[in-house]
Amino acid sequence: YVPGIENLPCELQRNFQLMRELDQRTEDKKAEIDRLAAEYIESVKNMLPEERVEHLKKIQSAYSKCKEYSDDKVQLAMQTYEMVDKHIRRLDADLARFEADLKDKLEGSDFENSGSQSLKKGRSQKDKRNSRGRGRRTSEEDTPKKKKLKGGSEFADTILSVHPSDVLDMPVDPNEPTYCLCHQVSYGEMIGCDNPDCPIEWFHFACVDLTTKPKGKWFCPRCVQERKKKK
Repeated sequence: YVPGIENLPCELQRNFQLMRELDQRTEDKKAEIDRLAAEYIESVKNMLPEERVEHLKKIQSAYSKCKEYSDDKVQLAMQTYEMVDKHIRRLDADLARFEADLKDKLEGSDFENSGSQSLKKGRSQKDKRNSRGRGRRTSEEDTPKKKKLKGGSEFADTILSVHPSDVLDMPVDPNEPTYCLCHQVSYGEMIGCDNPDCPIEWFHFACVDLTTKPKGKWFCPRCVQERKKKK
């Protein structure tokens, strides 16, 4: 994951620099518009009709240029947001996979420990029959191991109770768009509805009962109902 974001700081710095330049151009155009408007107000009475039209065209052209700079800045800001959001989605997906792997390892570890404890218990019972002293010592040695296993189980329960959507305990940006039937921000693996008119477009795998991406076209539950009604 780290090599994939090595260029991110440079890209962010370049985009912010371009936005700053667009800001400056916009401010310069606003100053030009104010100057042209003041000149027009002062001399409009002495201007010929053709001169008035020409002066108003200059003001309108300056306004159009100012709007163009502003639109470019908004577009650049959206591209920057999507660039960062793409890395966040990838990180969420990697963390979700990491949690799944951790869950499998912990479950396997619990299974192995349980089998080992059963084997040791059988041996301790045999040892007790042969020697009371040895049986008591074996029992005392098993006690802390059982406590350790219990602690490990509690740790596993704590880890496994974390949902992929709660991977990062961070406040949600109110400006971040929401998706899916749950109206939450993007996280983990998501799938897009193949209906071009779908009002939601993107859905979390868990919310639509998916574990892997289906083959062919996929339509969300809402669009499936709409298609059935049309038929």
